[in-house]
Amino acid sequence: MKSDLDRLLSERDYAALLVTGGAAHNPPMYYLANGANVTESTILVKKRNEAPILFANSMERDEAAKSGLRVVDLKEFHLPELIHAENGNRLRAMARLYGKIFAEAGVRGKVAVYGQRDQGAALQLLTAIKELNPEVQLVGEYDHTVFDLATVTKDANEVKRIRAVGRKTMKVVAGTEEFLTSHRAKNGYLVKKDGVRLTIGDVKRRIHQLLAEQGIVDAEGGTIFAIGRDAAVPHSRGTDRAPIALGQTIVYDIFPAEPGGGYFFDFTRTWCIGYAPPAVERVYQDVLDVFKAVTTALQPGGLCRAYQQLACGLLEARGHSTIQSNPQTTSGYVHSLGHGIGLRIHESPRFSDVEGNTDRLQPGVVVTIEPGLYYPDRDLGVRIEDCLWLNPETLKFETLASYSKELVLKVKQIGRRK
Repeated sequence: MKSDLDRLLSERDYAALLVTGGAAHNPPMYYLANGANVTESTILVKKRNEAPILFANSMERDEAAKSGLRVVDLKEFHLPELIHAENGNRLRAMARLYGKIFAEAGVRGKVAVYGQRDQGAALQLLTAIKELNPEVQLVGEYDHTVFDLATVTKDANEVKRIRAVGRKTMKVVAGTEEFLTSHRAKNGYLVKKDGVRLTIGDVKRRIHQLLAEQGIVDAEGGTIFAIGRDAAVPHSRGTDRAPIALGQTIVYDIFPAEPGGGYFFDFTRTWCIGYAPPAVERVYQDVLDVFKAVTTALQPGGLCRAYQQLACGLLEARGHSTIQSNPQTTSGYVHSLGHGIGLRIHESPRFSDVEGNTDRLQPGVVVTIEPGLYYPDRDLGVRIEDCLWLNPETLKFETLASYSKELVLKVKQIGRRK
């Protein structure tokens, strides 16, 4: 939580955090600027034990002010004069500008760097800043960053927003189910009123409409609605021209967010239209049983990788290959059990069973639990996913938005007697 930031800065002996870029798709800026709709020219400095300061373009002063932070107009640093003094070298002028910003914020010492910029440009700029401002030591972090550790747990307002996205997501999912079941089946496929087969592309267009109606966005650019073999490759988005066949598994993984770079939700159901073959029913039941066993076993403080081990053990006992015994497998259980969720679709804690993963379920975490089984050679994929919050007051796990886990969606057949 934000209240942990100063402690984390102190533990790492950081004088401040530096965040650059706009708020959209830039979680550190969105988080520290309180969701203000600032754009790419913005610079934020958060000094240890002090409130952040926003350095913003004057054209964005009203938007920046919505952050509730102190806002400094970048014009006060006279960038054109700095460019002139550096004989037109804009890189060195920008490095000088950052030096003036650090002086304004009273920052010296180690500064951890975050934000958005092309990697090559960022490397050039950070190198120039270090060269021209020796009183500041810029620090990059790769794993378990200050931001990661601060955001791993959510406060009440954050959970409220994630839950609200979840409720809207359930309306989208319900609308998708209604759209599918409003069509009839003919010769093994769903068809439209004109008799043409309904396709994945048709369903996705309806999903996009439903998202817009709910005021949430497909921020990652690819809701998964995949059938048959596509459903058996976990991150296949689905093929638009593929028809909706009866009896084949459909993996529907939807992960929308608030507009403008806000909080995500993540949810998956597996459906069969009309009926499910016995082989599909068995695989589905195995996944559902593991989902129930894992969610029942979750405990505050639990080591996340232990739950991945539990899922693998349960599935292997039922005859399925997993990455625990065969890390290279592309059939069976091929991914980790879940992940944290918040301003990023994938955050800490991680459930992967790898050396060095010491992540635990701290009170306040929001995580996904999403076991699955995938058999591309059988055109069969199954995944079930919910988002859970560990309520810090009750120390109980709460499902943030609920929906039926029924496998089969019933539809009417054209030409069949009642």
